[in-house]
This record gives sequence, C-alpha cells and structure tokens, in this order.
Amino acid sequence: MRIIHIASAMCMCSFFWASSASAQETAASAGVNSLPVTQSQAAETKAVLMIPASFADLAAKLSPSVVNISSTQKIVVPKNFPEIPQFPENSPFDDFFKEFMERQGGTNIPSLPSASLGSGFIIDAEKGYIVTNNHVIGDAQDIRVTFANDVTVDAKLIGTDEKTDIAILQVETGDMDLTSVSFGDSDELRVGDWTLAIGNPFGLGGSVTAGIVSARARDIHSGPYDDYIQTDASINRGNSGGPLFNLKGEVIGINTAIYSPTGGSVGIGFSIPSSLAEPVIDQIIKYGRTRRGWLGVRIQRVTDEIAEALGLDKATGALVASVNDDGPAKQSGIEAGDIILEVNDQTIKETRALPRTIAEYDVGTKVKIVYWRDNKKHTTNVTIGELEKAEDEGLIKTDKPKSMDTGVKVEMMGFTLKTLTNALRNSLNLSDDTEGVLISDVDPVSEAAKKGLMMGDVIVEVNQQPVNQAENVADIIEKAKANGRKSVLLLINNKGNMRFVALRIKHEEE
Repeated sequence: MRIIHIASAMCMCSFFWASSASAQETAASAGVNSLPVTQSQAAETKAVLMIPASFADLAAKLSPSVVNISSTQKIVVPKNFPEIPQFPENSPFDDFFKEFMERQGGTNIPSLPSASLGSGFIIDAEKGYIVTNNHVIGDAQDIRVTFANDVTVDAKLIGTDEKTDIAILQVETGDMDLTSVSFGDSDELRVGDWTLAIGNPFGLGGSVTAGIVSARARDIHSGPYDDYIQTDASINRGNSGGPLFNLKGEVIGINTAIYSPTGGSVGIGFSIPSSLAEPVIDQIIKYGRTRRGWLGVRIQRVTDEIAEALGLDKATGALVASVNDDGPAKQSGIEAGDIILEVNDQTIKETRALPRTIAEYDVGTKVKIVYWRDNKKHTTNVTIGELEKAEDEGLIKTDKPKSMDTGVKVEMMGFTLKTLTNALRNSLNLSDDTEGVLISDVDPVSEAAKKGLMMGDVIVEVNQQPVNQAENVADIIEKAKANGRKSVLLLINNKGNMRFVALRIKHEEE
C-alpha cells in the first residue's frame, strides 16, 4: 500500500506542476500577471520529467541484441590416472568399467555438459560479431551462443585482450535476423545518469536491471587501463560481458566486475567504458589482436612534493622514471625526470591517463608531446611504437624491484649512505655499470621509509644532479635546505628499476 501512496503522490505532484504551467499560460494570455517560475523550479520540473515511467519499451527493443554464452570443455585424464582394476572375466564389474572407458575413448573424459558462462551482445548483425569479456571464454572450448529466441549456434573466437578483459566472437548468421546495438559516448556520462544492464545472471536467462552511474574513472587494480564506470544497476555472476545501456539505447559500458563480500550484487558493479572498449574491439576485428601504441617510458605519479621540487605549480602529468633505450621516447629526446603534460594538445591530468592515451594511437602515428624540464615547457614529436611487439621482443622489463644491505648519516632524511664500490656492487649483485650512492640503512619511522626507500637502493641523482659520493648527496640536500626548498627529488635505482622519490626537508622549526 505504501508503494501505491507514493505513486499517487508523484502523480499528484506532476499534475500540480503541469496545472501550474497551464495556469500561467492562461493568465498570460488573459493579460493577468502571474508569479514567475524560478530557475530552480524549472530545473526541478525538467529533472522529474526525465525520469522514465517505465523501461519496458527500451528493454523490449534492446534485449534481442543480448546473448547468453556457454561452452563445453574436456578434461584430460592425468598420466597417473589409475588403471582399470582387474576383475574375473564376465564379471559385472568388468563389463561396467570396460563400457565406461570405451565411452570416453580410452584416455579422455567425455565433454562436460554445456555450462552457462556469461553474457555478450551483438555489434554487427550482418557479420555476426559479438562482444563479451575475456574471462567469460578464457578456458572455454566449443563456445556456443544462445540468442533471445532460444536459438543456439556455435561461435568462433576472433581474438581477446587480457589487459582490458575484452573478447570478440563471431557466429554464422545464415538466415538469422539478428539485432545489433551501437556504442554511445561514455565520456558524456555524468554521475547520476540512468543505466540499464541486460544479461544472464546465474544462468537464469535474459534479465534487465536499472540503476544510475554511481562514479566514473574507477581504478580497481585489475589492469593497466582501469577506467571503470561504477553503477548500482544489479550486476551478478553471469552478467559478465553483457552491455550497460544509456536511455538512448546505446552501449556505454561492458559489465565486467562487481564488488561483493557475498558473491551477489550489493549495488557496486563495474563496466568497461565504451570509449576504452571501442578501439580495442576495432583492433581485434581488424588484426585478430590488439596493436597498442607504445612510448617506451616507465612513469610514476607526480606528487605535490615532486611538483614542488621540479618547479611545477601543481601536481599534474606523468613523471618519466626511466626511458627504454630502444623505445620511441628515447629517439625523441625525452629523459628521466621529464614530466609529460600533453599529448597532441590533450592534457594529461594524472599519470594513468598517459598509457591509455598513447595506447589508442595507431602504430606509426607521429604525436606532439609537451613536457616539463628545467622549470619550463618543451615540445617534441614522437613516432608511436607498438606495445605488443615490444613485449614480444623483450624490450619491456617486467621484473619487480627487490631489496637488500649496510656511513654518512643524513639525519634530516632518515637514511645512511655509502659511496658505491666494486666490492659493494659484487656483494649486492649490482651490474658493473651501476653508478650512484648506496643507501645502507633507513630509519623505519622516517619519511624515506614511508616513501618505500630501503637498504640496497642506489641514489643516482639528487635534484637532477648526478651523484657518486655519499658526501655529494648530503651537500646538495644541505644547499637545498639553505635555499628554502621544502623538498628534494631523488632518482632511485633498485636493481635496474628507476623511479623518482620526493622527500620533504626537515627544518628546525618542525
């Protein structure tokens, strides 16, 4: 009954607003002055009118484009699978086991029954292209697609991309009359916009849920290009790979993940935005794989301390921690310590925006890059390389930093330093060409420790000045302090992994 009361109240409010508007029009035509509608009242009225009375028409139109994806799998019997026990001839047990093994071809267990894995949606009705998640079909064999009319057909895998969790399937369309959907612009989404999710939760069949955009640009640490749309439209297991629609019926996201302590929907679902997915989909269809742009730099976040140390007004852009010797950036003159601010006039507001921006450019494209060095902006042109090719050729290091051991104590920084010698290089397994000053001890409660500095790290530069004596480091820090600098910028080498660390200078008054 409360729902009925609420609905009645809403209808009465709508009638009141409509009546008010009509009354004003009538009064105006009669030459009678009336109270003006304020801007906030007009906006409020518009917002109410935008709330759909029902999603039924939209759901009916879009549901035929959404499919259920299932597969059959074979499990190979391990080599140590026990042999058939020996039974007397004509024993019922003997007959049973022989029949069992004959049915499975001797060594392979029969195909498992078709299992529902997730959802997908048709983007090309003529060619039969279907989009889903990579994790939906990752270990699948004999992928099958079931359409809204319950027709099931075999699907071919065109290609996948693990970094964005996207996969493309293709079906033979034959005489089928398929319904496809198109992508919208996810960059136009605002928090609070309506969304509609259609999929196959828990294998129940086509289901529709509605919600709003709860947040944008979510990083859930699932990959290097995380930029998820967060929605409270119910997304459950089986919805993966299904579309997230706007009220225009355009796909603005691919439902991919949920946050849930229970395994079910708690109103926090994540969708890959269409602006990120479209270029990946186009590349997979064209090449059978991705061909992402590659700059050839390792980057890190620009903190307030780093920005201040480098003379930048605010923390923005992406700090170049190291440059690949065989990468495009090296050839264009970009160096470690530069802060990349723009790519083809597109501002890089935060670090993680740079990899995605570069990845979307076609290999071989020449782009203009604006970067910060020596307290001013510089411009260079870079010809974009191919990320996948660089990975295949081993140009991209994936090894993680390791730590290690034991001078000149710099109290204000919280660490102890040693001049690097060949003996120390050998004991620490450092390469012969490693230059700099060794951190031999770190105060566990210092800012240096909080910033991740540890024994075995090598300081290569201080405020972009190369150092090779422990005393050099202490002198540069003292000079920076005397000049009123609030922080110093260190270039740290940890077994070949370069990164910048900004440390605040501790002043006496503190």
